Amino acid sequence: MPSQSNNNVAAKRELRVDRREVGARVSMVDVARLAGVSHMTVSRVINNHAAVREETRRRVLAAIDRLGYQRNTAARALATRRSGIIGVLTIETALYGPASTLYAVENAARQEGFAITITSIKTVDPATAKEGLRLLTAQGVEGIVVIAPSSQIGEALSSIRGRAAIVTAGDALAGDVPAVYVDQAGGARLATTHLLEQGAATVWHVAGPRDWLHAQARIRGWRAALKAAGRRPPPLLYGDWTPASGYHAGLTLSEKITEGDAVFVANDQMALGMLRAFHERRIRVPRDVLVVGFDDVPEAAYFTPPLSSIRQDFAAVGRNAIQLLLEEINGGHPQRASVVPAELVVRRSSVRPKG
Repeated sequence: MPSQSNNNVAAKRELRVDRREVGARVSMVDVARLAGVSHMTVSRVINNHAAVREETRRRVLAAIDRLGYQRNTAARALATRRSGIIGVLTIETALYGPASTLYAVENAARQEGFAITITSIKTVDPATAKEGLRLLTAQGVEGIVVIAPSSQIGEALSSIRGRAAIVTAGDALAGDVPAVYVDQAGGARLATTHLLEQGAATVWHVAGPRDWLHAQARIRGWRAALKAAGRRPPPLLYGDWTPASGYHAGLTLSEKITEGDAVFVANDQMALGMLRAFHERRIRVPRDVLVVGFDDVPEAAYFTPPLSSIRQDFAAVGRNAIQLLLEEINGGHPQRASVVPAELVVRRSSVRPKG
């Protein structure tokens, strides 16, 4: 039976834990003591070091959770001359692609033990981008991930190249800057080829804004697939990524398309608006016209009809971007481009009914 003395020691130890749990400052030494390991082991767990047994890792993480320990990034920066912070320059938008890329980059950075600081810009002209990059470098970030849709930002990136580790996520914005992106042109080829294989006489395209790199790449893929099939591309229509622009494009197309045609739409939101226009004009999808979108937003499976779409693996973009950035931060020479394949998700909107 435990002695009264041992019980008192345990009670005092629990009391110290309880006090920390309600907000007193907790150190790495406190975590090590509670977990029954060394200070170095706690450091290895926090930094995701491979040389830690799984049972030990679980014990340390349980102690961190119980004590509410938070890393002192200021102290870490003084000791290592590294801030533990990654900067992200992104456009100010709620569009699915850039927002999903931002979330994926943030999640990947957190898994590597980094915090992120975000600077959003409303326009992607060189001057605005340079100011955004200046704000990030002034915060002592270890590296910068850039999420932007326009080649105009390339000039700004070149201006600080060599003074900061930089990776672009979503687009290749400058030739000398490592980039991670989904194969946009490849996804467009998948969509267009699928529609032709379903018997479409031709495939129309509703493109995104002219100055967006994603829109330009999807146009190239669409044209390449039609050329490979010996088809002449019909005239392009442009939208601005919104359902409203897709709706107006759909109204225009309803006067041009013939039964048996198909439409590849550059994003799912525009496809949603176009489906509404076709419904109003009594154009039946997929019986009269086949449709494929791009992005595979979570709602795509619940459109009427369920929308075929090109899925982008944003999680892979985030992981690869952070890995390339860490290589550069640590003095390596990362590959210049990491291309993530696109995936076609087939639903009822692009499958010609039988009979």
